[in-house]
Amino acid sequence: MEIKPLADRVLIEPAEAETKTASGLYIPDTAKEKPQRGKVIAVGNGKKDEPMELKKGDVVLYGKYAGTEINVDGKDYLMMRQSDVLAVL
Repeated sequence: MEIKPLADRVLIEPAEAETKTASGLYIPDTAKEKPQRGKVIAVGNGKKDEPMELKKGDVVLYGKYAGTEINVDGKDYLMMRQSDVLAVL
């Protein structure tokens, strides 16, 4: 299924949560934090006064509680406005 965001919205596939610390300890599922990084899957056309700066394939950082979680064909995605994206990596 192809999803096409409208206006200034972007569809992001969140990165996988870390399962191990830098020192090698495994993190249990209950202690994992939501990732704040992801890959842009699709972008809208932007607004008349605010052009779309992101493009498909960009790796971005976003706020911890930004966007709306959606599930399509068993995969989790985030739909958010371009202004919710903090940085492009």
